Amino acid sequence: MKIAIDGIEMEVDKGTTVLEVARKAGIEIPTLCHLKGIHEASSCRICLVEVGPRLMASCTLVAEEGMKIQTNTPKVREARKTVIELLLSDHKRECPTCLRSENCELQSIANGFNLRNIRFEGERSKSGIDVSSLSVVRDAEKCILCGRCVTVCGNVQTVHAIGFANRGFHTTIAPAYQKPLADAICVNCGQCIMTCPVGALYEKENIEDVWKAIADPGKFVVAQTAPAVRVALGEEFGLPIGTRVTGKMVAALRKLGFDKVFDTDFAADLTIMEEGTELLKRLGTGENLPLMTSCCPGWVKFVEQFYPDMLDNLSTCKSPHQMEGALIKSYFASKMGIDPQKIVVVSIMPCVAKKFEGQREELSFNGLQDVDYVLTTRELAQMIKEGGIDFVNLPDESFDNPFGEGTGAGVIFGATGGVAEAALRTVFELVAGKELDTVEYTAVRGIEGIKEATIELPNGKTIHTAVASGLGNARKIFDMVKRGEKSYQFIEVMACPGGCVTGGGQPIVDPQTMEKINLKAERAKAIYEEDRDLPLRKSHQNPYIQKIYEEFLVETNGHVSHEYLHTHYLKRNKF
Repeated sequence: MKIAIDGIEMEVDKGTTVLEVARKAGIEIPTLCHLKGIHEASSCRICLVEVGPRLMASCTLVAEEGMKIQTNTPKVREARKTVIELLLSDHKRECPTCLRSENCELQSIANGFNLRNIRFEGERSKSGIDVSSLSVVRDAEKCILCGRCVTVCGNVQTVHAIGFANRGFHTTIAPAYQKPLADAICVNCGQCIMTCPVGALYEKENIEDVWKAIADPGKFVVAQTAPAVRVALGEEFGLPIGTRVTGKMVAALRKLGFDKVFDTDFAADLTIMEEGTELLKRLGTGENLPLMTSCCPGWVKFVEQFYPDMLDNLSTCKSPHQMEGALIKSYFASKMGIDPQKIVVVSIMPCVAKKFEGQREELSFNGLQDVDYVLTTRELAQMIKEGGIDFVNLPDESFDNPFGEGTGAGVIFGATGGVAEAALRTVFELVAGKELDTVEYTAVRGIEGIKEATIELPNGKTIHTAVASGLGNARKIFDMVKRGEKSYQFIEVMACPGGCVTGGGQPIVDPQTMEKINLKAERAKAIYEEDRDLPLRKSHQNPYIQKIYEEFLVETNGHVSHEYLHTHYLKRNKF
């Protein structure tokens, strides 16, 4: 079709929106609610353009033959400016102290329109802040009702924890019956935070708790970092998406005052040893198949709430950071002669669901939680900035042992399909009884929402594997299994689309950048680069894993390992 936009004649395919046409022509049209492929509802009306005598929302307006579009007329500019002013008139304007300041889409658009005064002042919505959840904070007075969070929670994650309530000026977004978020069916994945254009949704911060622990001379404070953090943290300091900053991250944590800095990759290797053995046992008995991974707390809670009849299929393994926390307060404390009660374990995670997980009663031993505090990637970046650390110019440093060595198999936990691939690397050799040449199982790699692979083991058994990222995709797999349409022996699920690299605690990237750069692919690429750069790429090859079994864990799935490394989950009566 031939159309004209701001006097530029173009040929476009049928079905192309005017917003897409404008961006193809290099014309910038502001948007607040639009998320390509996720939320395309034209609810904010900031993307208005002039078509003939009418103003129309460009994000959902499909181009037609002969259409003449104008994006920069006085009428368009005045309409857009009015929309922004109306949004700001009912917005809690505390920009200097808002955690989204300088990374807020509304603030950016307002600055772009040179807004210095707001013509519309009067009554403003009052609703308070919901801090009931252990993971997510809701500040409805900052909400602009764009609907992105509702769409990602309902359509992408299929959880439907929040929705629109009331009408007119009193419209709000909230859980059913205006319940606190802690009493809703929220699984704490944090994808609502990642889609929010303003500061209406954010993680429950533990920064001050950690500063206080570090300052206490009677505490021994230990940090452990997940694999996905190292490929995203640099973005908070202006480095390109997908830059690996492992060594700088370790150096920064030491400068912040942590007594030891450990790598959660070590515990990821430990998870593979335990989970791989568990898989082989279940394959032998045929019971509780398919085995489903239990590394992702959002996924575990999803099963508890929506598929409680399949809880026995979950692996009994704790997630890696919980395993490591338990070992820090037992094995490490004993070796160092430190009272476990004085140890504070801080997990640096790409995830806000880990905050909820860290406080679960099931994940404790002898009255002590395995993990005391969880910081997101964003929170760690904030602490580094508060500490006045020149992050970009830090020299690289190495993790501390005995929990500082991980293999490539542990690193790839950060990408969707990584747990499945890491498990296959070890399970193959445990069955074969010898080292095999095969290291990479690419069939389970990629950023697709659902992946399938069939693996033939050396003993003749077959493992039909499914990998899902995003809870909507997990639901599709589950429903196919329950209908008898599919049969698997192993299922890996990560609650967040793309896996931990795009978790709810990672740096927030604006939608325009995400349309230009494949965020999931770039961060996952960095994960696999680190895997290839490591001398050991299979979990069972880790000498520190071998040592801890000899000295402390007795034998794989033995009595001691089960006490510290395994747990159980039950149907949730309270969300």
